[in-house]
Amino acid sequence: MKPIILQGHERSLTQIVFNAEGDLLFTASKDKVVNAWYTSNGERLGTYNGHNGSVWSVGCDSQTRYLVTGAADNTMKLWEVSTGRCLKTWEFLTAVTRVAWSEDDESVLCITEQRQGQPSVIRTFSVTRADPPASPNEPSLEIRLSGSKATVALFAPLSDFILTGHESGKVAKFDAKSGAEVGSNEDSHKAVVTDMQLSPDGTYFITSSKDKTARLFDVETLDEMKVYTTETPLNSACIAPLRPYVILGGGQDAMNVTTTSSRAGKFESRFWHKLFEEEVGRVKGHFGPINTLAVHPQGKAYASGAEDGFVRVHWFDDSYFRSRPFGDLEPEVEV
Repeated sequence: MKPIILQGHERSLTQIVFNAEGDLLFTASKDKVVNAWYTSNGERLGTYNGHNGSVWSVGCDSQTRYLVTGAADNTMKLWEVSTGRCLKTWEFLTAVTRVAWSEDDESVLCITEQRQGQPSVIRTFSVTRADPPASPNEPSLEIRLSGSKATVALFAPLSDFILTGHESGKVAKFDAKSGAEVGSNEDSHKAVVTDMQLSPDGTYFITSSKDKTARLFDVETLDEMKVYTTETPLNSACIAPLRPYVILGGGQDAMNVTTTSSRAGKFESRFWHKLFEEEVGRVKGHFGPINTLAVHPQGKAYASGAEDGFVRVHWFDDSYFRSRPFGDLEPEVEV
């Protein structure tokens, strides 16, 4: 499994996402630039220039027509994927730390930072797909959070609900129409939730946290289903389609890294068996903590972006699809 190494950022990666077909990868970093790459050979397709601060989050719609980004310059921008044009900019009072598309591509959500007396706010905006610059400036929903600030959020399937992860470790669920909190789980994570990604079928999701664990939750009830306990703070986690694995990434904070060897720093992607909660393998390569992980929508590859400014795209070998680490307990693989 030889990686394709993407060198297009001068500073650390913040978020990477595949498009729905898996042929493009979008990478956001602290150097104000968003890059688009071909995943098959690592060629850079283009850049999206226009932000004036670290780009914290990036999201691509299901048709690969539009891209949305959130940055430290207090704006969220909508881009045309094919041309790199910025079509629309929404401005806020504080930094935009997370963005996401709804399932029908008709709206986007963003989280703004809690700072300068401003509360942490989750907003959703309608996107006029026929004429994006004419999209409304006013949010269609505004959820002002009184307790712990939200760090990550995404739309649940059918976009009826918004799932959120918080600084306190709380995982919550809000009604996407009324903005009311309809469920929460405060007993699982003990530290800030750093990432949240849906399963391929949308019935459960995985979260990673600085409390050194990743957890699977049921979308409907927010019940905790599985726990993967590691020995390092986690920054990202994703669920591999086709195979019963979850992929976790992290490493101690960059400020402590120089005092230890790279092995002690734990800069590997870890593969855990989703059901048996056992670690089954690791992939080395990065020189800094892994900040963000993404998996190919068809489960053929995964990509990791780290503090070292590199993105590594790994295409899985046949052995990955045929492996049965738990022998006869696992069904035969259909490829």
